[in-house]
Amino acid sequence: MEYIWLIAGFVLLIKGADFFVEGSSSIAKLLRVPTIIIGLTIVAFGTSAPELAVSLSASVAENNDIAVGNVIGSNIFNLLVVIGACSIVAPVAVDKKVLYGDYLFGIFVTVMMLALFMADRTLSRLDGCILLAVFGYFLFQMIRNTLASRALGGVLDGEDIKAQNPVKSVIFIGGGLTAIVYGGDLVVDNATIIAASFGLSQTLIGLTVVAFGTSLPELVTSVVASKKGEDSLALGNVIGSNLFNILLVLAASAFISPMKVDVLSIFDALFLILSSCFVWYLGKTKMAVTRREGLCMLGLYAVYTVYIIVR
Repeated sequence: MEYIWLIAGFVLLIKGADFFVEGSSSIAKLLRVPTIIIGLTIVAFGTSAPELAVSLSASVAENNDIAVGNVIGSNIFNLLVVIGACSIVAPVAVDKKVLYGDYLFGIFVTVMMLALFMADRTLSRLDGCILLAVFGYFLFQMIRNTLASRALGGVLDGEDIKAQNPVKSVIFIGGGLTAIVYGGDLVVDNATIIAASFGLSQTLIGLTVVAFGTSLPELVTSVVASKKGEDSLALGNVIGSNLFNILLVLAASAFISPMKVDVLSIFDALFLILSSCFVWYLGKTKMAVTRREGLCMLGLYAVYTVYIIVR
């Protein structure tokens, strides 16, 4: 029965992502907001909902390893697998402003997270407040950029996007988001049951199955967006989701229950930073991530997964 529910979860994820991308793109067109901003905010928050639910539940239950591992594992997956998969579907064009702005800000936030980890091997409520303050700054900048864009006439990446009826667009976003979140829950819950039946440890399940499952919305949404030619939406989703995971999900988890940070989590955070710099370099060379580079990123993630299993 778990296998049937697993398949049902994948179906909900795929169709939900399709509706969610269409609705979000339409809203961007109607409001004359650049697609990258929609990707960094609405889409990113929506696809990060599974991470938020899993990490907060883990924090309430004081399973802090799951909360930390879920965030770091999901961010690594988003970076290497989601962008890598999108580039295989079609080379992902990288906007210079995004590369030197939002993406570098994402690296800065990841470095700040590592610094908080290494300071005293704990993530306190004060640390959570610091991250939440940075999250507030991020939202402020997004609102300011949106207003500035609208004042200039709202130049969009995809002028060929069809603007649907506003009510229909909201229904698409709401229905798609519901399907994404519910589908993600089905996949995580049933994949965990299946993995446990094969004798895998809870720690390994948390670092792999849960991180993979909660990142499926980002993967499906970004691939669908890339397939539709919405590179800004796909890239913005990844950058925004990673920022949301650290600045909101991890911060809220720490605020609920201060957590000890395992040494292995510090190494994982360092790997995330190195991977972020590697992908930034790939994007910088040709202002795009090619299919060959995407395959390289998927290979790097495969090596990381083997490392997790072996350790």
